[in-house]
Amino acid sequence: MQTVATASRADQTRALSLSTIAFTACFAVWTIFSIIGVAIKAELGLNDTQFGLLVATPILTGSITRLFLGVWTEKYGGRLVFSSQMILTALATWALTLADSYIMYLVAALGIGLAGGSFIIGVAYVSRWYDAGHQGTALGIFGAGNVGAAVTKFVAPFVMVAYGWHGVAYVWAAGLAIIGVLFFLLAKDDPELVERRKTGAKAPSLAQQFAPLKNLQVWRFSLYYFFVFGAFVALALWMPHYLIDVYGIDVRFAGMAAASFSLSASLFRAYGGVLSDKFGARKVMYWTFGFSLLFLFMLSYPPTDYVIRGKDGAIAFSTEMGLWPFIATLFGLGFFMSLGKAAVFKHIPVYYPNHVGAVGGLVGMIGGLGGFVLPIGFGALLDLTGIYTSCFALLFALVAIALTWMHLSVRAMERAAHGEVLDQLPQLPEMQDVHHPERTAMPRVLEDWRPEDAQFWDEKGRAVARRNLWISIPALLLAFSVWMVWSVVVARLPAIGFDFTPGQLFWLAALPGLSGATLRIFYSFMVPIFGGRLWTTLSTASLLLPAMGIGYAVQNPETPYLIFLVLALLCGFGGGNFASSMANIGYFFPKAEKGNALALNAGLGNLGVSVMQFLVPIVITAGVFGALGGQPVTMSDGGQLWMQNAGFVWVPFIVAATVAAWLGMNDIADARASFADQAVIFSRKQNWLMCVLYTGTFGSFIGYSAGFPLLTRLAFPDVNALNYVFLGPLVGALSRAGTGWISDKFGGGRVTFWTFALMIVATFGVITFLGLGSFIGFFACFMALFFLTGVGNASTFQMIPVIMSREVPRLMPHLGVEERKRQIAMESGAIVAFTSAIAAYGAFFIPKAYGTSIAMTGSAVGALWAFLIFYVICVVITWAVYTRPGGLLHDIEHGRAPQGAAAQPAQ
Repeated sequence: MQTVATASRADQTRALSLSTIAFTACFAVWTIFSIIGVAIKAELGLNDTQFGLLVATPILTGSITRLFLGVWTEKYGGRLVFSSQMILTALATWALTLADSYIMYLVAALGIGLAGGSFIIGVAYVSRWYDAGHQGTALGIFGAGNVGAAVTKFVAPFVMVAYGWHGVAYVWAAGLAIIGVLFFLLAKDDPELVERRKTGAKAPSLAQQFAPLKNLQVWRFSLYYFFVFGAFVALALWMPHYLIDVYGIDVRFAGMAAASFSLSASLFRAYGGVLSDKFGARKVMYWTFGFSLLFLFMLSYPPTDYVIRGKDGAIAFSTEMGLWPFIATLFGLGFFMSLGKAAVFKHIPVYYPNHVGAVGGLVGMIGGLGGFVLPIGFGALLDLTGIYTSCFALLFALVAIALTWMHLSVRAMERAAHGEVLDQLPQLPEMQDVHHPERTAMPRVLEDWRPEDAQFWDEKGRAVARRNLWISIPALLLAFSVWMVWSVVVARLPAIGFDFTPGQLFWLAALPGLSGATLRIFYSFMVPIFGGRLWTTLSTASLLLPAMGIGYAVQNPETPYLIFLVLALLCGFGGGNFASSMANIGYFFPKAEKGNALALNAGLGNLGVSVMQFLVPIVITAGVFGALGGQPVTMSDGGQLWMQNAGFVWVPFIVAATVAAWLGMNDIADARASFADQAVIFSRKQNWLMCVLYTGTFGSFIGYSAGFPLLTRLAFPDVNALNYVFLGPLVGALSRAGTGWISDKFGGGRVTFWTFALMIVATFGVITFLGLGSFIGFFACFMALFFLTGVGNASTFQMIPVIMSREVPRLMPHLGVEERKRQIAMESGAIVAFTSAIAAYGAFFIPKAYGTSIAMTGSAVGALWAFLIFYVICVVITWAVYTRPGGLLHDIEHGRAPQGAAAQPAQ
């Protein structure tokens, strides 16, 4: 048997050498835009923000893929994953030469970004060949492959001068492909993979690999890596451009000067591993942050002229850092960043030996995202302030935050310890509660959760459940706000100088619905896998991407349409949150209170659409963020709009909701279920029928919310639609939150039937008044539609647990009482989430149907007739399957079921 203990020194050296060479080549390709990007910038005439986006795009792909590549390496082995990743990246690099527009360059750059995922593959692969006492040094040597950035800066400028930037792409692609093939032929499978194949053991599940990500300490180290690695990548990309503009040197000298930074920030990483093994990672991190603060302060101080009033008159002098002092200071900064990179990754294989891929993947992903976000921030700050050194000021603030957080965490642990206990702390005291490698401690997990136990519920359960509910509601409200904010932004884009056709505008209005609905399918199954607390935190934080992206994109009328398409898709993050939020809250409450809790969570969460449509028209008319928010756009009528506030206004609330979710919510241990367990709902006929009915209610609500502003503006151009459109989502959200009792009293099936019947009448009214040109009649009928969708949203969700409490005993009679209860709860939660995912496609199809109908007939009436026919189908399904005599719900809702059977489902 091959193990780490018995693996030969030759095998260890082979694995480390091949991995380091491969990582060096990948890193050289990953940073290729730092050199050829200068030529592309001049060729396309890009501004600083566009240039920052171009050079940062590969970093985005490389960062995000790290999480998945690390997991796949744990499962399939580094030899296969590493070689495949290199060959695919080589193909993408070659394809870059075929691009003929800025958009195509961005697309190709996404493929090149795969090169950045190589780091976590190597970490997971190399760490399996070495014991804990030598992993720091081995990973430090491997991490020195960052020197690939210096290789690009030293060599690429000369290749580019001789053969053009296309020549650089060809050479780099060919070299990486050759190394990928050689790695597959020469490398060996790691000892653990060999042992697993020999014994036939299964690879760890996703849930097992991702379990440690619940620990706050892991995320804190991700912040550290965001600076030591993310800022290194960002500066490696930004420095040639900075040096050329600030010091007026040519591209070859700039490349060599920037390479000195990349060299120091790479080669000394091996030394950082040795220091971490000898003195401890914590001390090395203090050195890193302390000296980085000093160097960044020096670098961030802009050239300044001073005039002092002296006794003999004015004394004038100036301060400015020359080129060679700048290069020397940058070299010193790179040295300490290289030590910090090794120190951060020192602890992962020690504290998480069974989760190196997942934990290292997350830390590497967050760090890599720094390489994506920071160059964009550099460009935006330069455009906003006009000060070149603003990029270093941003990094100074980042290091100050990281150092403060680290020191406070360490001091808190030291204060909690005393005497001999203080001497027994691990090298990273903030990791004390996860010091046992074989045991992962889960914070804020409810191991004992019995909501159906009346005594437990009264003494403990109700307070915990309500706390989670009232944290979930504002998070979901913000999710809906961001999801639907595009509907208002799109309506005002022409007024601020964007020359998009009506078809393009309807596509922008529809895409958040498409992506949100698709994400809901995946989000439906995330809570049982990851836990509600972690997933709510992550999904809420993800809203920052579209919110901030919108704020920056709308400020420049030259922003490409592709960028708006991407932002529209990112707004779908908000739509996906509903599925996981509803599934999570459902686990906390007993059946007697589940309906009301879900109605409050969904209804008040839906209120975010109305809040957004009311708030955004107000904040875009004032510079509420001052200079930080950017300049207004002057319209043709002389008025001014701060359209960026439509995105920026949500940022502080999203941050607060994210913190509240992490600090205040809980996970429930019994709510664990794999995707395979939940996948049983796909074989349930009732799941698909409820998807149809919920699409008729919620799909209509969210689709009308997305399309109502633009439809009203086009149909009644003389009416200021933005003053009224928020009322529709408001009515729909409040009716959902306030009419759940109707379904409890009369039965969800009967309420659903009559809701669809009345929706048919209301839709016919909209068609009629649209033809007559009556805004009042049109608006009144739409308000009725919104009200009815809210009633139907509550009634269809009330039907699901009732239906499954009848179906599960029939389909699975072998289950015991407790097993049956868990199965009903699990299937009901999964169906609630999945139906919400399918129904959310209404946010895409309804606005798109409007646009198609207008393009084909010149009016939206054709789309409205299609909606009316769909409601007729829903009425027929509801009656035929559920409410007719002999239907699934008829006896229960008419009080003729046996007492026990009726009481349980009706909850």
